Amino acid sequence: MDYTEVVRRRRMVRNYDPDRPVPREVLTELLELAIRAPSAGFSQGWHFLVLDEAEDRAAFWQATTDSTADPDPWLRDMQTAPALIIAMSDKQAYLDRYAAPDKGWTDRDEAHWPVPYWDIDTGMASLLILLGAVDRGLASCFFGVPAERHQQVKQAFGIPDRLSLVGVISLGQPAPDRRSPSLKRSRRPVSEVASFGRMQPPAGD
Repeated sequence: MDYTEVVRRRRMVRNYDPDRPVPREVLTELLELAIRAPSAGFSQGWHFLVLDEAEDRAAFWQATTDSTADPDPWLRDMQTAPALIIAMSDKQAYLDRYAAPDKGWTDRDEAHWPVPYWDIDTGMASLLILLGAVDRGLASCFFGVPAERHQQVKQAFGIPDRLSLVGVISLGQPAPDRRSPSLKRSRRPVSEVASFGRMQPPAGD
C-alpha cells in the first residue's frame, strides 16, 4: 500500500473480531518495524510485551479495570482485541548511553533532558506499529493505562521497575465500530497547526 494511503487510512479502532487472531509472524513483523524508529543516541530504550494468548489478555484487563463493575461499551469492545502490545520505555538506557565517553553526561542528571526522550521514542516506535498494521489490513488503537494501575500491570507480568508503561496497542481484524465523538471536531488544517519562519510578526510591525 502507498505510504500516503497508509497514513490517511490510519485511525483508532475500538472493536475487533475476537475469533480472528493475529498470527505470531505478523506481530513479529510489526515489532521489526518498531525497532526501526529513531532514538536519541541510538539508545533504543524501549520494550514491547506482546499478549496474544487469551489468558494473558484476561490478566491484563483484570489488572487495569474494576472487575466488580460492568464494563462500559468502550471497554467491552476493546476487550475483543485478539492481541495487545504493551509499549514501555527504559529511561535508564538513555541515562547510561549519555554517560558514555562520546556523550559525557556522567552525572546521569535528568536535567540535561528538556523532554523525556525515552517516552517520545517509544511513542514513535508505537506509531510504526500502528502504520504497519494498516499496511497489513489490520485495525489498531493506542490507549493508556490509568496511572494507579501501572504497578498492578507490572506485577501481573513480571515487568521490571526500570520500565515505564507508555501505552498499549490493540490489534486485530476490525468489527463494526462506533466513530469517536471527538471526530466531530474535525481535523485542523495545516494552516492552523504549522508556521514557516516565525509564528508572529516582529514586535512593532
